[in-house]
Amino acid sequence: MLTQEMLDSIKKVEATRPSRIGADLRRMDADEKHNLLKQYHPDYKESGFSTLVMGPNKGEKVPVELGELLQANSRLLGVDLDLNQIDYDVDVLVIGGGGAGASAAIEAHKGGANVMIATKLRIGDANTMMAEGGIQAADKENDSPQRHFLDAFGGGHYAAKPELLKKLVMEAPEAIQWLNDLGVMFDKNPDGTMVTTHGGGTSRKRMHACADYSGAEIMRVLRDEVINRGITVVDFTSAVELILDDKGQVAGAVLQNMETGEYLVARAKVVIIATGGAGRLHYQGFPTSNHYGATADGLVLGYRVGAPLLYQDTIQYHPTGVAYPAQLFGALVTEKVRSVGAMLVNCDGEAFMHPLETRDVAAASIIRECSDRGKGVPTPGGGFGVWLDTPMIEMIHGKGTIEKRIPAMLRMYLNYDIDMREVPILVYPTLHYQNGGLEINADCATKTIHNLMVAGEAVGGIHGRNRLMGNSLLDIIVFGRDAGKAAAARCNEVELGTMTLEHVEKFAKELEEAGVHTDKVSPLLLPPYAHEGRH
Repeated sequence: MLTQEMLDSIKKVEATRPSRIGADLRRMDADEKHNLLKQYHPDYKESGFSTLVMGPNKGEKVPVELGELLQANSRLLGVDLDLNQIDYDVDVLVIGGGGAGASAAIEAHKGGANVMIATKLRIGDANTMMAEGGIQAADKENDSPQRHFLDAFGGGHYAAKPELLKKLVMEAPEAIQWLNDLGVMFDKNPDGTMVTTHGGGTSRKRMHACADYSGAEIMRVLRDEVINRGITVVDFTSAVELILDDKGQVAGAVLQNMETGEYLVARAKVVIIATGGAGRLHYQGFPTSNHYGATADGLVLGYRVGAPLLYQDTIQYHPTGVAYPAQLFGALVTEKVRSVGAMLVNCDGEAFMHPLETRDVAAASIIRECSDRGKGVPTPGGGFGVWLDTPMIEMIHGKGTIEKRIPAMLRMYLNYDIDMREVPILVYPTLHYQNGGLEINADCATKTIHNLMVAGEAVGGIHGRNRLMGNSLLDIIVFGRDAGKAAAARCNEVELGTMTLEHVEKFAKELEEAGVHTDKVSPLLLPPYAHEGRH
């Protein structure tokens, strides 16, 4: 039930709507964006960060919640575990069952490798499923990968690793074709060409979508392909520690059955980390659009064996998370809602920014509107939000557009008696994407640990310090596929030595020498009881 204050504000939104339709709002210049971000974006809030005192990124800034986990002891410290008792023996171990992990497993299997996926929840329980708006690729006549590169490079504050971003945009058209051939039901025109739209920060319409459930459709097809290929999937099983060998290369992982608490040993010639994001750490108390397994597992696993992170201090707060109703708090309202015509307005019905600014700029603008400017709309839970004026969509494109283009979003709100065709919806930034992660080279391999590869949101450097809409679904496909291909090629050359967990003791000693005393362990879901030995 909308409050009286919300209803009064909606009347102001309705009164200004005719004048806003067709209005060409000014975009901010570079200086305005810089000053806005510095003052209002959570990445610039000093109290939200700490400095690492040990490990490969010693002396660098990191979110407080992540820092506590990176500088925590392994749960295997002091556990008597027999690494010679091997439960799984494979060529390629993929840790994570989302889009990146599935793509990697498919290509590694296609390359002839014996592949296994270990995933903390179920295959498909991933941020991939939560992605709504679409996937970018420059495959139209008026576009090019070079333009895509420039848009993404600028949107990421010129911080992306050029070799990674080049790979992303150059392989994007092939990624779309690969998904289409697998059976992804992209939106298409009557002549069979794909429908494309704008996203924030794009200079061309290159967003390919499946209505507003693009990630779910992509994950459906990838999951089916994994199952059809007979790839082994071990659900409800977390990776709690990487195993090295006496040569210093990765040799597998210790897994933990989430239901029984049993520790299991998986030996592998190549390990691919595809564990996704970190939203469920709720940095600075923000809500999140992420699924429940997004707890930075891969970053912790990699850091403990000495793999460095890149841009670990940059997080993406999606500007439009649900602010009301409370049952949906933090859930994603796809950027596609704005790309098809909805405008962000304050409590007085005023448009305060261009609707397609980049995500970090849009998030900071909303925070400013609700704080210093005092133009937010109060919610019953004590927070604030701004209106996303969804009725504009059908005033611009005609009745039925919302049901056709964003049906899942429409149904989500109708469940709570809010008809976004008739009234605007209330939004506020939500913790959405992990811009930083493990540093890799163009072959998807970490720089310090042989045969350890990373794909998807656990990678740092692809997008720089901000990501454009549609480039995350793209990177899980491009880098997932490439990691799988590279892993299959590598595993034929790998000779594993004696497996060891010596780095666990070494890490604990380094923590002690750095003066860090903690009883925290990795962010994986804790079993209900303590374990001694193997079972």
